[in-house]
Amino acid sequence: MALALLVLVCLASIGIGAKALPLADVWHGLFHYAGSNDDVLVRQVRIPRTVLGLIVGSALGLAGAVMQALTRNPLAEPGLLGVNAGASAAVVSAISFFGVTSLTGYVWFAFAGAAIVSVAVYLLGGSRSATPVRLALAGTAVTAALYGYVNAVQLLDSAALDRLRFWTVGSLASANTETVGKVWPFIAIGVVLTLLIARPLNALEMGDDTARALGAHLTRTRVIAMLAVTLLCGAATAACGPIVFVGLMIPHLVRVITGPDMRWILPYAAVLSPVLLLGADVVGRIVARPSELQVGIVTALIGGPVFIHLVRRKRMSQL
Repeated sequence: MALALLVLVCLASIGIGAKALPLADVWHGLFHYAGSNDDVLVRQVRIPRTVLGLIVGSALGLAGAVMQALTRNPLAEPGLLGVNAGASAAVVSAISFFGVTSLTGYVWFAFAGAAIVSVAVYLLGGSRSATPVRLALAGTAVTAALYGYVNAVQLLDSAALDRLRFWTVGSLASANTETVGKVWPFIAIGVVLTLLIARPLNALEMGDDTARALGAHLTRTRVIAMLAVTLLCGAATAACGPIVFVGLMIPHLVRVITGPDMRWILPYAAVLSPVLLLGADVVGRIVARPSELQVGIVTALIGGPVFIHLVRRKRMSQL
């Protein structure tokens, strides 16, 4: 069912855009490419955009599921805990201060920023004594500070502002085959690492003492998990900019379907997260025709109420 839904959303992403195309023209662009403007739009714009949405959506969903298990925090998400903001701040610095213009350069800076901020938020939240609320507060504070820095750099550097004004809200609009080719290896490694630690993450969610009793290697699991999150978030943010709430919403939805077993949560999250991301991207292309609304804005509009609901539910459960 999840795979069928993903296929439908992919077809919608290819067939629906800011420019309305008849189904016959979409079919022609897919299977009878002749170099016309509509053929180019389908083959060189919409297909790479859809593929990038697939891999970035999977990356964000998996990263969110891993972070929630790792921190035992149902509110954990790359955007809420500052990981995306760290990657964004590093990329902005690379563009403005070091003159980096290639996606390959962005990726390495994004990795560094994501890793540094992940560690910083974990320490600020209280390290091993961290509670979900403390981690969320630490992530919010770090995110606000870093996005303030990003905005300041853009205001002081007009060239950087022109290059980053769409990237910083999260968008798939600049997708092309080069972008897909450069980020998919990093995301693929992150996906493999994530799936390898599904069983230890199950043990980790029960608490450190229980995990040790079950034979889980806590330090190794945490290191691999953080490496996977850094690869997934760093590559996704470098390619599309910061896109929030995908990693928060999908793991909660998946748990309703699969239960708490990470061996099922992770594969389902990898499939359903692109459904949300590509669906939001299609909505953004339709509602603002002939222009478009960036996907990061659409996911934020959807995710904000979901986050409020989860916070209220968490607070009620503690009363």
